Amino acid sequence: MNYETRDTYGIYKTNPLHSDGKGPGPRLMGADTLSGNDVYNRSEENLGDIKEIMLDVANGKISYAVLSFGSFLGVGGKLFAVPWSALTLDTENKRFILDVSKERLQNAPGFDKDDWPDMADETWAKNVHSYYGSQYQDLTIKN
Repeated sequence: MNYETRDTYGIYKTNPLHSDGKGPGPRLMGADTLSGNDVYNRSEENLGDIKEIMLDVANGKISYAVLSFGSFLGVGGKLFAVPWSALTLDTENKRFILDVSKERLQNAPGFDKDDWPDMADETWAKNVHSYYGSQYQDLTIKN
């Protein structure tokens, strides 16, 4: 599935009101249209799909995409919080790219759908970012 097929509001359709003939995508995209999008690696291996987009509400930033990998018809499998900065949008194929092998993803820190980690925990966040080779930024609002 991809963001164009989930676009119920016409975000990605040609819009004659814009000088370039297009809507706001792909630079600005609807979060609901991103859930369910496929994630592949650079070797063209399917790594799963995005189940959730985790927002840091206090800072207005996307922190993680929760990726489902290894399930069969939605049953079983593991969930992985992938730092948003580790994903690249592939507009040609209408999917995301995560630059990890299937084996590396299988060994990544994951969790069960009934036992989510505390994603606001700084130690957890640093470990996840380190695993995927992305830069961790402490977004805690300081008074």
